[in-house]
Amino acid sequence: MRKFEKISFEQFKKDIIDDKKLYNNYDLPKRSTEKSAGYDIKSLENVSIKPGESKKIKTGIKASMYSDEVLYLYIRSSLGFKYDISLSNSTGVIDSDYYNNESNEGHIVLKLINHGTEDFEIKIGDRIAQGVFMKYLSVEDEEKINIKRTGGIGSTNKEEK
Repeated sequence: MRKFEKISFEQFKKDIIDDKKLYNNYDLPKRSTEKSAGYDIKSLENVSIKPGESKKIKTGIKASMYSDEVLYLYIRSSLGFKYDISLSNSTGVIDSDYYNNESNEGHIVLKLINHGTEDFEIKIGDRIAQGVFMKYLSVEDEEKINIKRTGGIGSTNKEEK
């Protein structure tokens, strides 16, 4: 099933803060209009990003999807256009097997960079990115892949031992 969920409170305490009130009150991503492709992702933190600086923003969310789908993460258009803010990796790619991985439960973390000339302020609840679910295709003559994801961010780039 395709859906957003909160990470567990245990993971929330480990990754963000031991604050049950914040945990109980933050929103899962949702679309702003009926024709919106993207689900707005909000900040859980007050963050200031200086010009030329990048900062990780923890979202407290994870995404479940079908095995032939991917969740693409994009900066909100207004942040890029008006304030020169971008995702450090341009587009985030969340694979279906990232969900509930043993390293971080599939916690989605964004890294924003300020290409502008002034400090950029993010407040709790500000919409900072959007997620778009899409189906993808694979080549028909691909060899069977027997590697399973076990870790979180960047884990598929590590050598198998």
